[in-house]
Amino acid sequence: MKITSVGFGAWALGGSGWEFAWGPQDDADSIAAIHRSLELGVNWVDTAAVYGLGHSEEIVARALKEWRGPRPYVFTKCVLRWNAEGNIWKEFTPESIRRECEDSLSRLQVVTIDLYQMHWPPDDGKPGLEPAWQTLAALKTEGKVRWIGVSNFNVAQIKRAEKSAVVTSLQPPYSIIRRQIEAETLPYCEKQAIGVISYAPMASGLLTGAMTRERAAALPADDFRSRNPEFREPRLSKNLELVERLRQVGARHRRAPGEVAIAWTLRHPAITGAIVGARNAKQAEGVMRAGELRLTAEEIAEIEGAAAVATAR
Repeated sequence: MKITSVGFGAWALGGSGWEFAWGPQDDADSIAAIHRSLELGVNWVDTAAVYGLGHSEEIVARALKEWRGPRPYVFTKCVLRWNAEGNIWKEFTPESIRRECEDSLSRLQVVTIDLYQMHWPPDDGKPGLEPAWQTLAALKTEGKVRWIGVSNFNVAQIKRAEKSAVVTSLQPPYSIIRRQIEAETLPYCEKQAIGVISYAPMASGLLTGAMTRERAAALPADDFRSRNPEFREPRLSKNLELVERLRQVGARHRRAPGEVAIAWTLRHPAITGAIVGARNAKQAEGVMRAGELRLTAEEIAEIEGAAAVATAR
């Protein structure tokens, strides 16, 4: 599977009214954002069943139904279930995963999911990883999905999965202010030829250049970022100082701070692609070509120096 270095992330497209929402979202804006991203050359869309409790997958389907260009790859995820009250939990039984797969196929209006991912591993010490992964492998054999991957797994968990079936890809968080996977996870994936599609390269919008103290303070209660320490003091001020350095670097290339943040993520040889969200066509215009930006070694050192100050705790 050959993917572009930037892919469209559909998390925020789920809209408001669920536990990990990004606040209100207009569906027409969502569809326009996907279309503009595809026009700019993006060839994959990443979503999950739980985003908007099914709504994100439905919006992706609507956008692709109206799209007249080459069909992009569609990635989604399983093991996060919900009930009528919106309560979310992890479930790893083969029966649950098969039901989730059928539901996602229906919402996405496809006959095969290009990449099906376990959204989260079981909590430490709890069973379920092996039967769940074996079920994904069976779905691949049956033609319901083309490739299978994992999300938010560490190396030990990847190794457990690999005993049953090949792990095509890992989807971890990775940004200039969240670098924990560099020590062990990225080297292992590179050695094993596991593709890495990292999420939150702009730290959930914090590094775009559009976030301000006033906007952070005004995030609605149903926006999960209002509960994120990176969007509150004392971290917020340091993070915004880092954004100013990203802005300075970007100005040399006529690029926005968010594009610099994405380009920094893509500079790592183990990273196959970055998942980049956009909530309207204008936002897509400003970030979906970040894969074309090549930072110099001096610029990378400059950014990492500023990030070291920002992340000093």
